[in-house]
Amino acid sequence: MPFADFNFFDYISNIIDILLVWYVIYKILMIIRGTKAVQVLKGIIVILIVRNLSIFLGLGTLNWIMEQAIDWGFLALIIIFQPEIRRALEQLGRGKLFSRGTMHEEEEQSRIIDAIVKATSYMAKRRIGALISIERETGLSDYIETGIALNSKISSELLINIFIPNTPLHDGAVILQKDQVAAAACYLPLSESPFISKELGTRHRAALGISEVTDSLTIIVSEETGAISLTKNSELHRDLKIDQFKEMLEKEFMISMNKQASSSIWNWRVKKRG
Repeated sequence: MPFADFNFFDYISNIIDILLVWYVIYKILMIIRGTKAVQVLKGIIVILIVRNLSIFLGLGTLNWIMEQAIDWGFLALIIIFQPEIRRALEQLGRGKLFSRGTMHEEEEQSRIIDAIVKATSYMAKRRIGALISIERETGLSDYIETGIALNSKISSELLINIFIPNTPLHDGAVILQKDQVAAAACYLPLSESPFISKELGTRHRAALGISEVTDSLTIIVSEETGAISLTKNSELHRDLKIDQFKEMLEKEFMISMNKQASSSIWNWRVKKRG
């Protein structure tokens, strides 16, 4: 390109255009992260790979099938994800689609911790047995599928109501995913460790079992004694006072938040250098 034809403003405009597109795509990926849309996205990628392979290998029939799937797939996605699309448009109209700041995350985490502590304290005083597992970096989708889906906002009232004896959902574990009660009456793997005290029941074994295969935090309220316990990384912390319990939750939530922030910064630096 001749130097005379070089337009500095066009160059800046192209850079801004690329950065804005990158930012929008990044935010969309962050929004759908951890949802069923991720699995659909993986399926689309598989279809595109198979289509390209069919073209390269000259597989006409398979190529035609993949083209039909692509042509009609977008219409199917609109129908399947109609609620999510509507919610995203509503958030865009309120200006909240991309406003996920650190302050908002801290306030939400504080609300969740207070709800968990309030519910746990209530159940411990009344000796209502409870088992609550909190998802962290390792997904708990396999265990969520064993229970009854709720997908409800976390609140102390909801958690208490689930574990009231003789109700349909009280038996099993509740799994918390982000800011939602994902499911109740879930089955967790029992620990087979020979070092577990025989005085511990099924709830404690299940809490230790899930902590051995994931990085989740799991809360146990004993039905016999009302004692509060917590498991993490194959460790059982027993007979916690409510202040100790809240302090441990706040510490673990803060660690998770710092990890997410560090991961985001690292990914941004890698992309910038790459």
